[in-house]
Amino acid sequence: MVLSERTLHLNVNITNLGRQAGAWRLLDDPAAFIDVDFYRTIAQVAEQGTFDAVFLSDALVLLEEPPMEPFQSLEPTVLLTALAAVTERIGLIATASTTFNEPFNLARRLASLDHVSRGRAALNLVTTFSPGAAANFNDSGPSDHGARYARAEEFTDVLCKLWDSWDDGAIIGDREGRRLFDAAHIHPVDHVGAHYSVRGPALVPRSPQGRPVLVQAGSSDVGRAFGSRVADAIFTSQTTFRGAQDFYADMKARAVTWGRNPDHVVVLPGLYVVVGSTEEEAHRRKENLDAMFDLDHESAKLAERLGLTAGDLALDQELPFDKLNDVEKFPGSHGFFESTVRLAYENNLTVHQLLLRNAGAHHQVVGGPEQIADTIEAWFRNGAADGFNINFDLYPSGLETFTEHVIPVLRERGLFRHEYTGTTLRDHLGIPRPPSQYAIENAE
Repeated sequence: MVLSERTLHLNVNITNLGRQAGAWRLLDDPAAFIDVDFYRTIAQVAEQGTFDAVFLSDALVLLEEPPMEPFQSLEPTVLLTALAAVTERIGLIATASTTFNEPFNLARRLASLDHVSRGRAALNLVTTFSPGAAANFNDSGPSDHGARYARAEEFTDVLCKLWDSWDDGAIIGDREGRRLFDAAHIHPVDHVGAHYSVRGPALVPRSPQGRPVLVQAGSSDVGRAFGSRVADAIFTSQTTFRGAQDFYADMKARAVTWGRNPDHVVVLPGLYVVVGSTEEEAHRRKENLDAMFDLDHESAKLAERLGLTAGDLALDQELPFDKLNDVEKFPGSHGFFESTVRLAYENNLTVHQLLLRNAGAHHQVVGGPEQIADTIEAWFRNGAADGFNINFDLYPSGLETFTEHVIPVLRERGLFRHEYTGTTLRDHLGIPRPPSQYAIENAE
């Protein structure tokens, strides 16, 4: 089967030991979330399935003391560097906060990962609203939504200046002239702004991709403006097909207003799959996983993420929509808030039903290979997605079943690659390697 004109993009979202809360109780080793071999298996299985990338989110504070389940414990760039050594093609996406990092250090870490992986690194930028996280960083950083994004805008501009501060031809290796570098191709940044003062240049020469791929996941108006201006890929939480179409069209249109090619802004909603070799097997798997679910605990977590108290939610009742704040005034994740509320409202879900639908974080599909592929194809072909950031219920078994049974169906339909055709993450995503902004200025 010949590939369609557009190529589907698939990432593996490694969340804890699996997306389903409580699923860790089915694993032989509950401490696998701090075992590099656990992640190595995931990355290698994903690479065998020719996924674009593996994606690691991050946390800067324990949400519960003591924690009730596994969490994102290992630092993403360190872990992905280890995974780079045992893989060859798959992309490596690390999450980092623009609120609790400095551009110079983060630029160095990601450029280093891009060199170590030979061009497979990406950075997912988040703005982080969390009083608990702030308490771990000297109570620093803005809590206001708009202020966090203003800081993120400048942060990203400084990142790109640092990554561009070495031209591609800076290393000349002139032995006779005793010149390793051409000074004309190394540029001070000399950035002075509202939040950062950075002289530069970077310590790491220009990396294989020019710049690591930039990823962003903001869903508020200011978040969408930011992502459409700077990001190569957009992650988004969408629980309904119509909502996904609206978001997709909006982000592509916004990219055009910035003078960008909308095909170079890849929109990747989250997708939560529970897959079996047959539909019956998938539903049995879901029932077994649901039996591990602590409904009261998850209900309290949901309430907090919606700006409510635990007492506001009753398992056998719908969400108290009258108590929900205007999303634009909500300090937490707008994407989670909007997708959850929309799913619950449009489907008249009780809190219990909503929790079993992944609490509305991402569209959930339970089924056999054809059913999973049908959903992926429908969203891909009808203006709702360029691909998906896929969440699996339990690792590594969920990923292994998907790779064995769903990937072949997608290939048969001409949607997905049979093998990698490039070596870098930009190659996989179909995104061009950017020239250095300083080289452009000098040419002018």
